[in-house]
Amino acid sequence: MSSIAEMKTERGFSARAAGAGALASFVGFASTFTLIVNALTNVGATRAQAASGLMAVSIVMGLAGIVLSYRTRMPVSVAWSTPGAALLLGLGAVKGGYPAAVGALVLTGVLLTLAGLWRPLGRAISKIPLPIANAMLAGIILNLCVAPVHAIAQYPLYVAPILLVWVVMMRVRKILAVPCAAVATLIVIAFIARTGGVGAAGMLPHLALVGPVFSASTMVSVAVPLFIVTMASQNIPGVAVLNVNGYRPEASRLFTATGLCSLVAAPFGGPPIGLAAITAALCAGEEAGPDESRRYWAGIVCGAAYIVYGLAASAATLFIAVAPPIIIEAVAGLALMNALGGALLNAFTDKDAREAAILTFLVTMAGHAFLGIGGAFWGLLTGIGLTFVLRRAEGQ
Repeated sequence: MSSIAEMKTERGFSARAAGAGALASFVGFASTFTLIVNALTNVGATRAQAASGLMAVSIVMGLAGIVLSYRTRMPVSVAWSTPGAALLLGLGAVKGGYPAAVGALVLTGVLLTLAGLWRPLGRAISKIPLPIANAMLAGIILNLCVAPVHAIAQYPLYVAPILLVWVVMMRVRKILAVPCAAVATLIVIAFIARTGGVGAAGMLPHLALVGPVFSASTMVSVAVPLFIVTMASQNIPGVAVLNVNGYRPEASRLFTATGLCSLVAAPFGGPPIGLAAITAALCAGEEAGPDESRRYWAGIVCGAAYIVYGLAASAATLFIAVAPPIIIEAVAGLALMNALGGALLNAFTDKDAREAAILTFLVTMAGHAFLGIGGAFWGLLTGIGLTFVLRRAEGQ
């Protein structure tokens, strides 16, 4: 792995990294944007306000990905807080209406920024054992890697051509297998849209500024849980994924930057953003090319694509929404198979850490949320805890 100083001198463009970034953005946006829209409408937003929130969060996370990847020369992938959106969806109407919900989003951005300014947190994250981090990564992406199996069972006529293209390209030119599968997916979606009678996209959404209302109740019931799930389910696993692939970012700076971006998007209805976990594996892993020093282009292209999606949110929403989410997840699963294999190998090679890694993998894979926090955090915590106990027992 190149040193950080060496990485900063390398500026050459990588087409393979760019392709991985484009795929990561497509998967990240297409697979969960409906969750964002539904979450915002669930807490009181109108459709126009929800579109504004989607546009705002897409643009700020795109800008964050571009700037952070360029400045660090690392493939920093940024994403909206999917667990946070799920939390909003589960909360339902907020006391005080949508302005109160926006106030909670603003407070969440403040908390995320303050967490980044607390440097001991970044230092603690950098000390996570690599077998544990790899096991957590494997647990995160396993369900996505089996998506092609579920997809072919549910929609054989749509998914079979995608898998056929992937298999053929694996035989002809392996490097192009996933990009060609992604193109095939776009063609399938276009066919579904045409046969479904979907017309042209409407006007671009406009940013709708909402005056936030702050209250102690929304601070406790919305902002604090949003902060916890974003840190635990996005930021901490996101840094761990970068570490697994040989990158050592200053975590506190990444947390501060994404927190500030969340603060900017919040008044327009944008949910909090953080480091990506699943799509980070696409940008930081071998799918982005063999040269680690040029994989930062994956983060730059991924961010640029998010901005495009944000500016054309209506068109993207109308086009991609016609396809069942499992089809989008299937192409992501194909792209992440190498990452899964590498994570499993690195997680279980060290026999001294094997028990803790297995437990981390199982807890993460199960995906059960406790106290509103996703399985990735609990898997990581379980593995670290068992590692500590075993080392104490052995006198290390």
